Amino acid sequence: MERGNARLMIGVILDADSLGQEIDLSPITSLLDDWHIFRATSTDETASRIRDASIVLSNKVLLDRTRIEQASHLQYISVMATGTDNVDLEFARSRGIPVSNAIAYATPSVVQHTLALILALSTSLPDYLEDVRSGAWQASNSFCLLDHPITEIAGKSLGILGYGELGSQVAHAAQGLGMNILVGARPGEPGSGERIAFPALLASVDYLSLHCPLTPQTRFIINDESLALMKPSAFLINTARGGLVDSAALLRALDAGKIKGAAVDVLAREPATDDEPLLTGRRNLLVTPHIAWAAVESRQRLVQQMRENVAGFLAGSPPRQVN
Repeated sequence: MERGNARLMIGVILDADSLGQEIDLSPITSLLDDWHIFRATSTDETASRIRDASIVLSNKVLLDRTRIEQASHLQYISVMATGTDNVDLEFARSRGIPVSNAIAYATPSVVQHTLALILALSTSLPDYLEDVRSGAWQASNSFCLLDHPITEIAGKSLGILGYGELGSQVAHAAQGLGMNILVGARPGEPGSGERIAFPALLASVDYLSLHCPLTPQTRFIINDESLALMKPSAFLINTARGGLVDSAALLRALDAGKIKGAAVDVLAREPATDDEPLLTGRRNLLVTPHIAWAAVESRQRLVQQMRENVAGFLAGSPPRQVN
């Protein structure tokens, strides 16, 4: 196949359902005449589905060395996400296959979801909603219920670990609500300038929000030792990667009162399995199904970035290349 000749190219989208069925894919599919769009793709199905592909789009489907090697016509990969850990970037580079991703497409969505989790924890929102559903408010002898704690976030300290695009924008929005922002240094590094060493950050914050990537250095940075440094009144929020948090350690900390509560939007294994320890119904633990990024506007921006990536590749200069 001749690179740049769109009429001869085959495009494959491996997991279109990860963007939602209501999202318009035509900005992407209008770029080639021949697209094979799969709602989802299992590990066993990947090799056969990309065998004749020139361009592959994948959100979370694994594209490792073995699968890339079997796709003899493959010329370009665009990851429908920011994280690219599902692609063997070095092997793709060795084969002359550029890989691009998406950047900053979901920032407003992640910011509002992070704040929603902070506010839900601070107002015991799930408990009060359940009180209305169960009839507890209707049976009250007062005009209101005060059965669960409500805490103002104004004046409280929000610690940000991972002060990039998402962390900095969460900080900016939280400042508008009166919160004081503390930015943490990477674990294992000393504090410098405005960045506070990680142990000192843990001991200082009323809320800790994680926005760092998952790397060997950050895996399980929230563990028994780090949770023991936090205030008993503190809350943990994770909208980044599930592997940042040791689930068993988090449950021990919640049960022992070492922290007051937590909210997570991500798990180490997704979708959640029946034996997932965080799906145990604890009242001080909120779990949402990896939707911080998923506002419809964000998903359509993602499609637009995929269009830009593919169009750039066809023109000889793929944007957002990561390898």
